[in-house]
Amino acid sequence: MAEVKFKPNEDRVLVEPAQAEEKTAGGIIIPDTAKEKPQRGTVVAVGPGKKDEPITLNVGDSVFYGKYSGTEIQIDGTDYLIMRASDVLGSI
Repeated sequence: MAEVKFKPNEDRVLVEPAQAEEKTAGGIIIPDTAKEKPQRGTVVAVGPGKKDEPITLNVGDSVFYGKYSGTEIQIDGTDYLIMRASDVLGSI
């Protein structure tokens, strides 16, 4: 995970999505057209939070989020998702 020079506003977090699965558990290779959008990623940057709602996520946390959460952006050639901290379902 490279250092990103991006600071999200308020209660937003920047997440680097995990790579989509290449094979099934049985060894079948999944074509690009059939791959599902990942719902797991790593927090890369965290905003300061709102006055009454501090953010409980930290950089480096592995998180799960909704399938259609966030907005896709590209920074220095790498794809990221920026979303509200409330869009994150949980962390591991």
